[in-house]
Amino acid sequence: MSGRVGDLSPKQAEILTEFRGRVQDILPDLPAQHDHYLLRWLRARSFNVQKAEAMIRKLGKNIEAITLIYDCEGLGLKHMWKPAIEAYGEILTMFEENYPEGLKRVFLIKAPKIFPMAYNLVKHFLCEETRCKIIILGDNWQEVLRKHIDPAQLPVVYGGTLTDPDGDPRCRTMINCGGTVPRSYYVQDSVKVQYERSVTISRGSVFQLEYDITAPSSLLRWQFASDGADIGFGVYRRTREGGAQKVADMLQVLPSERYNAHLVPEDRSLTCPEPGVYVLRFDNSYSFLQSKRVSYKVEVVPPPDGQMQSRGRGDSRLQ
Repeated sequence: MSGRVGDLSPKQAEILTEFRGRVQDILPDLPAQHDHYLLRWLRARSFNVQKAEAMIRKLGKNIEAITLIYDCEGLGLKHMWKPAIEAYGEILTMFEENYPEGLKRVFLIKAPKIFPMAYNLVKHFLCEETRCKIIILGDNWQEVLRKHIDPAQLPVVYGGTLTDPDGDPRCRTMINCGGTVPRSYYVQDSVKVQYERSVTISRGSVFQLEYDITAPSSLLRWQFASDGADIGFGVYRRTREGGAQKVADMLQVLPSERYNAHLVPEDRSLTCPEPGVYVLRFDNSYSFLQSKRVSYKVEVVPPPDGQMQSRGRGDSRLQ
């Protein structure tokens, strides 16, 4: 049963009656007293009457439902910066906790092939009720949008008839962008992050991590930060079995570069085109005076269309 008026199970109807009785003292002060309104709070808390009561007593205001359109065009690996994903997840959680049933539906359009991976990173922030409201549209997305949204309220670029006064089909003058954050709002010039593992890389040395990827199109993701100075980093694939290999004996996948990870942590990922042993190589060979301490985290995300097994092969140091 959907938990809406006219579609309640006997148990849900019983909970609604109990809920109405429990909030009887504040009912006259609420924006509405009908079943439609009360059921929104119950659905927001999966018909847990205690949690719904706590929520309505804390908030107790009228919230309208909204429909969102997410245009995923251009979504790529560069957008999967974990701190941003976690912040977005916190916003979604806050929205769910403070705006009961405020979300009517979410339409996702122009979703690229990488979208399933991106969605896997944020879906655990969402409750089941919210996940059920997310609708991924296909090539007929404009037709579907017009069925749910008045064309007069839908920009031309999305299949409606709405334009800016100057005829802009994207209605850009209706979008209020926040702009650049003033530097006076910065709390520090660098971002300090400590990941779950750390290592000190001696001067003139390198440090390697190996991951055995067994399924193509797996996502290899890394995050790292250094203390005090920059650090070199690159990704390679082993071309033969054996002991520690030199760079010349490995296939370059991501060219080694020096990163200012002491100022801003690095958070990047790579879609592995084929199975193999992938080597993440931290390079401090150019530094003859200073050791570098690096904290890092590495994870492997399976391809969206199948399961994947991978295992870390530990690390090695080369002088």
